[in-house]
Parts: sequence; structure tokens; C-alpha cells
Amino acid sequence: MARPATKTSKATFRCSECGWTTPKWVGRCGECQAWGSVSEVGAVPIRTQPATYVDRPAVPIAEVDGRRAEARSTGVGEFDRVLGGGLVAGAVVLVAGDPGIGKSTLLLDVAAQVAQAGGTVLYVSGEESAAQVRVRAERIGAVADRLYLASETDLGTLLAQVEAVHPDLLIVDSVQTISSAEVEGSAGNVSQVREVAASVIAAAKRRDMATLLVGHVTKDGSIAGPRVLEHLVDVVVQFEGERHSRLRLVRAVKNRYGPTDEVGCFDLSDVGIVGLADPSGLFLSSRDTEVAGTCVTVTLEGRRPLVSEVQALLDKTEAKNPRRTTSGVDYNRTAMTLAVLHKHNSLKVHEHDAYVSTVGGVRLTEPAADLAVAIAIASSILDRPVPPGTVAFGEVGLAGEVRQCTGLQRRLVEAARLGFRRAIVPSGTRSQGQLPEGIQILEVPNTRRAVGVALDAAPDTQHRPAIRAVPSGDAAP
Repeated sequence: MARPATKTSKATFRCSECGWTTPKWVGRCGECQAWGSVSEVGAVPIRTQPATYVDRPAVPIAEVDGRRAEARSTGVGEFDRVLGGGLVAGAVVLVAGDPGIGKSTLLLDVAAQVAQAGGTVLYVSGEESAAQVRVRAERIGAVADRLYLASETDLGTLLAQVEAVHPDLLIVDSVQTISSAEVEGSAGNVSQVREVAASVIAAAKRRDMATLLVGHVTKDGSIAGPRVLEHLVDVVVQFEGERHSRLRLVRAVKNRYGPTDEVGCFDLSDVGIVGLADPSGLFLSSRDTEVAGTCVTVTLEGRRPLVSEVQALLDKTEAKNPRRTTSGVDYNRTAMTLAVLHKHNSLKVHEHDAYVSTVGGVRLTEPAADLAVAIAIASSILDRPVPPGTVAFGEVGLAGEVRQCTGLQRRLVEAARLGFRRAIVPSGTRSQGQLPEGIQILEVPNTRRAVGVALDAAPDTQHRPAIRAVPSGDAAP
């Protein structure tokens, strides 16, 4: 007699971070590469039987009302830029960032703007009492009649508040502080975060309610909790910035409704957080005299050009291993740039301690900043300032060549708009298309030519000897 077919398979193992399954235990997840996250989940059904009744039957695509998915402005321009125009009804946005970086302040400002525009907003705080949130709202001017506050940590009570208020916008601060009584474990563990997120997302989709979830991050900057949380939400927004700097950058890591290469800039102060439509002034130092060791570059944060200043200080040392310190620039690329200048420009950087930094706390991670770093280092070691009104960008190769970088036209347009008169760029830039007027384009094929052009074009150049390559055995000029 044949044995009846079973409806379950053998015990399987599942990753608690991303949900990846495997028939046998492994120490490392094959999907998200997390260690120690794979555990046995018992018997798993082979298949799910079809439902006998469908609440929302499928309809032809031509009959779907696309206006329900149109973005509506939050009243905060820089936040709208990152979201792709604003919040979509039913969209769930995960806002992540380090503690104290300004997430709650920004979202409270967004809540007040939406409430003042006529929308109903429910702000649920699991970390602060309603009185504490009210005090902060008064400080930043975010008090509105249609903004409702609740201090809750229970998921069931949170959903009941949603049913009572009927909000157009729900803000949960934060998802790791909410827990469900029907799930084992304390708030913040993998099971609780998954259940809370799934329940809130289901309510948001059912009610066409835009939702903002605040998420904590780990020490390495990744979002705490299961990786499946990032897959469930529609938009993932990352809050970045140095703790000791006023500048805050907000970028979309994932966006189902808009681009992921837009960046919003904010200024965080004691009176709140303010969007910066033109933040380039924060990244430039204000000096009345020319100083050696500085160079201005144009970096692209997503599709947004930002003018930034690189500063370098090279100090003579007798140590066998000179010190290399960076802040705001990539350490490894700076070390390669120093080696290129020593090899191809004959600059004795091996006899100097090198300190390279940016102004205003901005981080330059793209290779286009290499040329500005190289010119700033050469300017410092030769003690010759770069003339005012000069900007430089380009990738530096190990052979000393200056390579093309992306977005050349946008960089030049931004530099010309801010009044820069000279641009040191890679060879072949003029063939990239129409270039802005009012700025002199100086193409350089390598770092030797770039340093010569940058430092030999000061206003008193007729009284100054030309920059020359310094042989290894000679003293620097």
C-alpha cells in the first residue's frame, strides 16, 4: 500500500536577517553573508492552498487610478528632493541614522509642516514621553493643532491609536522600541522588529496612510534588526553627518518612487533643522589672505554638485615613518596620491608628515577629488598658494595621469555659478559638450602639468620663477 503524500518537508534552516533558507545548517548566510544568523525553523509546508475568497480581485491596469500614487510635498524641500517629490499615500519610509544625529527633529518638523497644511498626523514615540516631544516641538516651532502625540511601546495600542485618529501620516519613533505581546522576546529583537514592521506596513497599505519609521543603526552603520526590514519598506533613507558638525546629509538608499542618487542637505542647530538649498558655502573656508596647502574641488553627491575645499599640511620630520592623517578624505587614496607625487613629481613627501582634511565636515569619497588633494599637497610642500578662483577635479592614476571623471559639465556649471574663474580638469574635457562661459578651462594630462598650472599662475607670476620638477637629491624650492 502506498504511503500518503505528506504536506510538510524536512526541517529547514532560515536566516533571521534576510529570510534565506537552506536544507542544512551553515555558519554564514549565503544571501546576506551574516554570521551566526541561520537557525532551525522546523517543518515547512511545501505549498500554500489557494484562498476560497479574494477581497480585492485583480483589475485591468488601465482601470487602476494612478493618482493615488502621486507624491505630495511634506513642506520640507530638501526632504522632498530625497523622496522624489514628497510622500506617496500608503508608502512606508524607513529613516535610519546614528543616535543624536537629528532624525527625530527632522521628522517632527515634517509632521508639523504636514499638519499645518491640513493633514492629520499621528506621532508615536516609544523613546520619549508626550511632554518631552512637546518641549522639543516648541523649541523648533513645530506645534500644530492637527498633530497628535502618543507615547506607546505596545504594538496593539499603536494600531488602536491609528484606528482612533485616522491619520494621513504616521510617524513611529522608533521601530525597535515597539513590541507585540503575541511574539516572544523583548523589543528590538529580530522577531519583534519583523512583526512590528509587518503590522504597521499592512495598516499603511490598507488605509493609504504614509508612514515614517525611525530605525536604529549598529556600530558599523548598518540598520539594526533583520535585513528583511529593508526589503519590506518602500523607501530607505540614510541620515549622515559628523556629530561635531552642523551639516547633515540625507540620502535615499532605496526608493520605489524616485531616484536613489539625490541628496538633501540640512543645517542642524539649537533651534531645529533647516534645509540648505545651496550648501556650498559651508565647505569653503573664509580667509582674507592666500594660504598654501588648499585647493577647491567640486564633488557630486548623487546628482548634486557641491563645492568643497581640501586642506593639506606637510611638516618636515626626522622620523623614519612619517605620519599620515586624513579627515574627510579616503586614507588609502591619499596615500596613493602621496606616492604618485613622490614618484612622478619628484616631491620629497617621504620626509614630511602629511595631514589632509576637508572643510565643514564633508566627506569626499569619489576619485574625482584626487587632483585637488594632489594640488593641495604640492602647494603645502612647495609653500606656494593656489590662486583664488581656481577649482580642480579629476582622478589621479598610479602612472601620474589625470583621468576623466563623471559629471564634468555639472561640476563646471556649479563652479562658474559660484564665481570660479579657472578650472583645472583632465585632458579631453572640451570634447564632452557645451561648457559654461566665464570660466577658463585648463586641461592637464598628468600631475606634473597640473601642479605647474595650478601653482605657476598666481597674479604676480611675472615676478616669480616657474615651478620646476625637483630632483630627488636637491632641496625643494
